[in-house]
Amino acid sequence: MFTGIVESLGEVAFLADGKLEVRAEPHFAPDGFAEGESVAVNGCCLTVLPGEGLRFDLSPETLDRTSLGTLSPGARVNLERATVAGGRLGGHIVQGHVDATGLFEGSAAEGNSVVMRFRAPEGYGRYLIDKGSVAIEGVSLTVVRPEGDAFEVWVIPHTLERTNLGALKPGDRVNLEFDVLAKYVERLLEARLSNSS
Repeated sequence: MFTGIVESLGEVAFLADGKLEVRAEPHFAPDGFAEGESVAVNGCCLTVLPGEGLRFDLSPETLDRTSLGTLSPGARVNLERATVAGGRLGGHIVQGHVDATGLFEGSAAEGNSVVMRFRAPEGYGRYLIDKGSVAIEGVSLTVVRPEGDAFEVWVIPHTLERTNLGALKPGDRVNLEFDVLAKYVERLLEARLSNSS
């Protein structure tokens, strides 16, 4: 489990044939990584392979469901290690299980913040409520003014500096993970309604 609070930016060193290697800043894991530990890369939970550094296998499902396959060497990625039990939950519950990719539509400055607009795939707007949570590229953010499958988030300077969101260009694909509680409630209601009919 993750919280959507990005700990560090990394840089793609290699991506081909279902293999991803990321260069991380030294402070991210000064003691290295344990084989098999979970690291969220742009919000996608990946398993660390044995050996030096951050290397991962990407399954066809991961490549189909996320934007990781569109990365190229040198691209900056958001990194977060799995939450430690008893630690702070600074964002919201993020599983690292990307639901779909959406599109960045553009942004506008508003005071000391930037208002960013995104569009989810058709039908995913049902998980968006005003002041609800969404993870975009692994960043825990608050939904503002959802309209159908489109929505906004307000991003403060700290978040723009510490994540890759500030580098987005209109039309870029982004990883989206919707609130897991909303998905469970939907599933439970579906089962209850089908049993009652």
